[in-house]
Amino acid sequence: MMFGSYGRILVVDVKDRSFEIEALSDEVSEKCIGGKGLATRLLLDRNPPEVSPFSEENHLIFATGPVCQGPLWGGSRYGVFTKSPLTGGYSESYSGGKVPEAIDSAGFDAVVIRGIAKAPTALSIHPEGCEFFDASDLWGADTYRSEEEARKLFAVVKEGFGKPGAVVIGPAGENLVRFAVIENDLWRSAGRTGVGTVMGAKKLKAIVFQGDRKRSLADPKEAAAYAKAFSKRNLEHPGVKAYRSLGTTMMVTVMNRAQAFPAKYWSQGTCEHWEKISGERFHREHEIKPNACLKCFMACGRKATLMSGRHKGLVIEGPEYETIYAFGGLCMIDDMGEIAFLNDLCDRLGMDTITAGNLCAFTIEAARQKKVDYPIKYGDASGVATLLTLIAERKGIGDVLAEGIVNAAKAWDLEEFAVHVKGMEPAGYEPRVLKGMGLAYATSDRGACHLRTTFYKAELAGLIAPDAIQGKAEMLIDYEDRLNIFDSLILCRFYRDIYPWEELEKIVTLTTGKHLSTRDLREKAAFIADMTRSFNLREGLKPDRDRLPRRFCREALPSGHTITEKELATMVKEYYGFRGWDEGGVPKRLL
Repeated sequence: MMFGSYGRILVVDVKDRSFEIEALSDEVSEKCIGGKGLATRLLLDRNPPEVSPFSEENHLIFATGPVCQGPLWGGSRYGVFTKSPLTGGYSESYSGGKVPEAIDSAGFDAVVIRGIAKAPTALSIHPEGCEFFDASDLWGADTYRSEEEARKLFAVVKEGFGKPGAVVIGPAGENLVRFAVIENDLWRSAGRTGVGTVMGAKKLKAIVFQGDRKRSLADPKEAAAYAKAFSKRNLEHPGVKAYRSLGTTMMVTVMNRAQAFPAKYWSQGTCEHWEKISGERFHREHEIKPNACLKCFMACGRKATLMSGRHKGLVIEGPEYETIYAFGGLCMIDDMGEIAFLNDLCDRLGMDTITAGNLCAFTIEAARQKKVDYPIKYGDASGVATLLTLIAERKGIGDVLAEGIVNAAKAWDLEEFAVHVKGMEPAGYEPRVLKGMGLAYATSDRGACHLRTTFYKAELAGLIAPDAIQGKAEMLIDYEDRLNIFDSLILCRFYRDIYPWEELEKIVTLTTGKHLSTRDLREKAAFIADMTRSFNLREGLKPDRDRLPRRFCREALPSGHTITEKELATMVKEYYGFRGWDEGGVPKRLL
């Protein structure tokens, strides 16, 4: 068995309440590393082509990586992988907190779930396998109550087992809202692409993990020494200090000054009220404490207690930048207390805040353009809260929006106006200003995703000019490949500045015992990219979907920024070339 691997996969069938423990070969472990690499291989092998996301044959896969529970920093994370009910393509989503170590302690490289339960069900997963429980009494409960009760009701008590951890869905997942999330640690979310929807389709309300297993590292003593020296060397790194000080809320100021803060449903690159919703003001006016996942010295989370306003006393971890942009920018809400409340509401209901905020802003525009008769306008926080509840309950207009942006745009004759790629809305980085983010959105396998490359970092830091076209694809692929390795080890994105390729070489050696050069790691990352692309091609997401919404190419921002179809086509062509794909965007090694 390869170091850093358990050499085991748990396969659970919720329909007939059975499970099997399967051996994981060293060959697959070495080729895929773990995490994303392993889960993508499993999806390709086990999902029938073009299966419905709601089918019992659509597998839902939970995975941790070789660094989880170890001494290395940034490794307390898990990933969820499936076929997305939002895009119809590849789905991956990640979450941190304390629960990932409980997931890992069950002693499996991946947990593969198939079938559809006959009634609301909870699973309890531990080193010996899986136990099944009736969860009917929790069906309908919000995520906060569900997580607390799941740990009490469904944990297996055994000597030596660590503290149990639970992942749960809320009403949105139960009602098959296509962008439902999986929650853990109250405020942590596997947030995008609808992984919570697939869990709801399988009638799974909660999964509790516990155990006493820990991965064997190739050199545990040296790994501990490396981690100690690494933290001492990087504790005062400017990026680390910035995240510890303001978390992702710092990006509100950064993006507005760059005129790349999406506002008023993608019609502006800044908004007049941005200072009211900035991280600096949030920290001045409310009680904010840094909050960290396990094995993290960044503490980017914001444990916030609201000290004023109509939601005074509300406690939440957040809001993150993406939630601020979605509600504060796109919906033009100018009060951080209201944004925090909407964040809390989405968390309780179990909905992705990025898609939810985009859909609310889209509804505001539809009402403004008289495409739909619904009383809502920009800045209407109470109206947005009502709309979010209607979406989660699939009532009235909420039923249209629960099906996602593609469905709503078609229903309201606004397909040319809607902003999405492959059915998923972009994050808070305006691609008409940051053109590399335009390429990232267009080519991302899971839709308009910022996290597959986090290329805004390179553009904002001046590593390449934001409006440059030539050379952008090559640099973006370097980011994407390195983060494919991150996602196979399952490391936190915010360590990207302090885990360059040479540090990843050390991490892989210390955990797996494999002495892989940067070139070797790049080859593995490219293999993972080819597998992911192959999955999407098999599911019907053709390369002609690698494009941006037409609005971005035809409608300039007030600042004059735009991205032309020719510029995007040039970057996409270069991207295919550097990926080693043919001119049509098809990998030469279809997997």
